[in-house]
Amino acid sequence: MNTQTTSLLPIPPHFHPDKVGEVWRVPYQEIAAQAEVWAKQHQISPASVDNHRICLLLIDVQNTFCIPEFELFVGGESGKGAVEDNRRLCEFIYRHLGVITTITPTMDTHTAMQIFHPIFWINSSGEHPIAAATSITPKDIEQGIWQVNPAVANSITRGDYELLAKHAYHYVKQLSQDGKYPLTVWPYHSILGGIGHALVSAVEEAIFFHCIARQSQTQFEIKGDNPLTENYSILRPEVLIGFDKNPLAHKNTALIQQLLEFDAVIIGGQAKSHCVAWTIDDLLTEIQQVDVNLTKKVYLLEDCTSPVVVPGVIDYTEKADAAFNRFAAAGMHVVKSTEVMQLILN
Repeated sequence: MNTQTTSLLPIPPHFHPDKVGEVWRVPYQEIAAQAEVWAKQHQISPASVDNHRICLLLIDVQNTFCIPEFELFVGGESGKGAVEDNRRLCEFIYRHLGVITTITPTMDTHTAMQIFHPIFWINSSGEHPIAAATSITPKDIEQGIWQVNPAVANSITRGDYELLAKHAYHYVKQLSQDGKYPLTVWPYHSILGGIGHALVSAVEEAIFFHCIARQSQTQFEIKGDNPLTENYSILRPEVLIGFDKNPLAHKNTALIQQLLEFDAVIIGGQAKSHCVAWTIDDLLTEIQQVDVNLTKKVYLLEDCTSPVVVPGVIDYTEKADAAFNRFAAAGMHVVKSTEVMQLILN
């Protein structure tokens, strides 16, 4: 029996569930003072003394995916998916402040000129592909339907267009050979320095409150800033080796090792069908190479994640559910945020 308590803490009065779908400034100094008082009032110990180390891995809980009318809002089946998920997520963090050791938010981080953004590609008329409605295959490039925009070579390969074109063709071909989704041209999103890149305000506030109350530094993990590969998973990019057989990008080996060392890893965020599923899949692969029994320490918050659903266009619900069923069959726990700590600590 673990000595850490499973007792639920009350939710601090500063949390307003009705503001989870809005963007606002977190008053850090005020929240920090409240968190220190809260920790004393509820006898919340520093995370450094935890005898059962629990990591909460939050995938891309950013405005670009979680705020209605932002670029890639994940509405799920209800149309309010990410907002509802984040309300439950905030409540989960506050109620379990005393037992969550480390919170690790991933930050999808992009610039305009990347292989999955419209400016990277043009057709014979010089037009860019329609975002979210265009996938690019090796045949599309071979037939001249889409080609790399020569103008972006100046920013990515120092003007070497031939090199950039080889990289792009190899990348699209590699996706096809590896059985991955074809290259999707996404709307400009999660742009570094922009509002869309920031964490959802309510979640940021909850994470900051945890950081101060437990004296545990929030561990931010950046992904997606390589212009020549997608990076759905925080643990590895979609393609690791370039056309020249040299490394195109690298696995996040430091985070992989950390996750394997925690006593429990809890995962939520967006989107269930894409970045969440890819991350879990990569974690499963790493676990199976070390010790399959480690899958038992991974807990997936099914009520804090939603699939990509664009009504009348695409619905990834079945694929997302199938992925979670596969993870469960491998030994991971698919649970609700209201029950996960009882399972971990009892």
